[in-house]
Formats: sequence, C-alpha cells, structure tokens
Amino acid sequence: MSWSRTVEREWVHRISVAEVLLTDVRSCGPLAFCAAAAWTRSHPTFPRGHDDRHSPWMVVETLRQLGIYIPLRHFDVPPTSRFLISDVSFRLDVAREPRAVHGASEITCLATVGGIRTGGCGNTVTGLRMQVDFLAGGRTFAHAAGGARFLDAERYQALRPGAVTTVAAGRGPRPQPAALGLESMSDVVVCLDGDRLLVDPADPRHPFFFDHGTDHVPGMALLEAARQAVALRSGGRLVRPVSCRMTASRFTEHTPPAVIHCSAYGHTGFFRMRQGGAQTAAGLLRYR
Repeated sequence: MSWSRTVEREWVHRISVAEVLLTDVRSCGPLAFCAAAAWTRSHPTFPRGHDDRHSPWMVVETLRQLGIYIPLRHFDVPPTSRFLISDVSFRLDVAREPRAVHGASEITCLATVGGIRTGGCGNTVTGLRMQVDFLAGGRTFAHAAGGARFLDAERYQALRPGAVTTVAAGRGPRPQPAALGLESMSDVVVCLDGDRLLVDPADPRHPFFFDHGTDHVPGMALLEAARQAVALRSGGRLVRPVSCRMTASRFTEHTPPAVIHCSAYGHTGFFRMRQGGAQTAAGLLRYR
C-alpha cells in the first residue's frame, strides 16, 4: 500500500484535492479490498484535538470515499450515477486510535462488500453494503459500515424533479462555536429559531460540507448538525462522539430548513430531522 499521493478526486466525488483522503485502493480477495488513507493533522474543518486525536468524522468521510471509489472502479458503476446513502454507522476504540503527532496519520482500511443489488438485467450494480475496519500501526481502532444505492441520471431526475442546488444563506442567530467544540463560526451548521434548532449552514459554500453543488443536504452535514445539536442541548457535556448510527429515510432539502429534535440521556444523544411534517433522518451518537 502507498500513502505517497491521493487518488484522483473524481473517484471520490470531491472538487478540492485537499479533501481527498484515500491514497491507494486494491482488491485483496473476493469482495474484499485493502486501502490506504492519509489523515492530515491540519485538516481545516476537522483538525486534530488538543490531545492530537483526529476528529471521529474522519472515519465516516473515509467510509464515504471508499463507498464511492470501490463501486466506480471495481463494480463498473457508471461515473454519471448518483450515489444515495441509506445508512451509516461507526464505532471508535479511543484507547487505540492514532495520534496525529507529525504531518499525517497513515491509515489502513480493510473493506468488505456485501448485499449487492443489481438491475433487472442483472448486469448493473444498483446498490451494496460495505463494512470497513480501520488500522493504525497494525492495530484496529475503528469500524464503520453503511449502505448505498446508485441511480442513473434519468432515474434520479424522475425522483428529484425541480430540485435546486442553491444553499440558502445563513439565517442565524447561532450558538457560539466554542459551545459546539468548534473554533470557527463558518463551521457552524445549525441556527436557533426560538426554542428550535434548524439545519442551517453558516457558510453555504463550506469547503468540506458543500465541496460541490448538491440538490439536498449531504449526509455528512446532517451528522455534524446532529453532533452540534447534542453538544448544545447537553450544555457542552457531549461533544466528541465515539460511535454513531444514522438512517436517512428521504432527502433533506435545503429549504425550508429541517428541524433537529434531539435529547441526551447519560452518554447517548438521540436525534431526528424533520421537514415538512415528515422525518428525513434519525439516529444516535454515543460518547464516553
């Protein structure tokens, strides 16, 4: 495995090369893949913590990139297909997770694919599930899993007639970044509306959450909105999740802003996103 250079940005649906984490992906058995990822200690959105630990969202973003790269390169999913995530989860062993002491952490990923679905003719892969173990220094420190389906442009257009890619400018008022475990207001993706919390990015062109145009709120932005909501509702007690699970039942539109319902019990935060009277996503975050 090589950590010398990133894979082509197009294979992980990124515009900015700086947001590409994968550096090598190889087949290592039937439906099994070995991959390398470089987690920089200077990531602008998710810098290492004060104790040099990486953001747990680096696990999820690496899973997301593998979930795009492997279907495109190894399962002949057309590059024009639209990828829709149905669910995502991860768990982190805090005693084993790497510290970003210098430059970047070299991460090894062992991925397995299952639950493959095909179209009517049986020749086109239309969905799959993936599980990934993450290793650093030869020790497993995290596990992630998720499911996705792939739609061609025609089917996606039929599913999303009239969808817009414009992200509304921030509405505010907003919590202070420090209350959410952040350093910059531009990373805040929630706003206050009376006693409600809304999904509302302060920066509609955020280099990570909105690296490219999209006609719905991306899953990573929803997860971060949930994390920020739990951090706020817990009074700053629950900030850095060590595991999570989220299921997306429908698209979360840019407007009107989705309402975040969340509650914290002990070391667990529960969340639901609702929009137009319907639930769009739900899940939980666990903390130490």
